[in-house]
Amino acid sequence: MTEQNPHLEGTPLIAPSSTDHPLYDSVVDACRTVFDPEIPVNIYDLGLVYTIEISDQSEVRIVMTLTAPGCPVAGEMPGWVAEAVEPLPGVKQVDVDLTWEPPWGMDMMSDEARLELGFM
Repeated sequence: MTEQNPHLEGTPLIAPSSTDHPLYDSVVDACRTVFDPEIPVNIYDLGLVYTIEISDQSEVRIVMTLTAPGCPVAGEMPGWVAEAVEPLPGVKQVDVDLTWEPPWGMDMMSDEARLELGFM
C-alpha cells in the first residue's frame, strides 16, 4: 500500500477562500489597508494574501506570505493584518498564518498593483 502524498499533482497549493461568506468583502477591504513597507501597494493587491477562510462562527483564518523570507517585517506583518481585521463588525476571532509555499512571485500581483508599480 502506498502512502498518500499531501502534495498530489493537481492539488492547488493555495486553499480556496470563503468568497461566499457575508464578511468576505469587508475582510478583503481590511487587508487592503495593510501595506508592505518596502512596496507602496497593499498586501492584498500584491498577492500576499493567499486564503481568507471564514467559519460559520465568523472566525477568520488568513493564510499569507511575504515578498521574501528575509522580509524585515516578517514578525510584525501578521499582527498588522490581524489588527486590521479584528475590529470588523461580526468578526469573532482572527488567526493569521505565514506560509512560504508557494513562494510569492510578481505574477500574483493584481493588475492595479502592476499598473501602480509601472509593470504595465
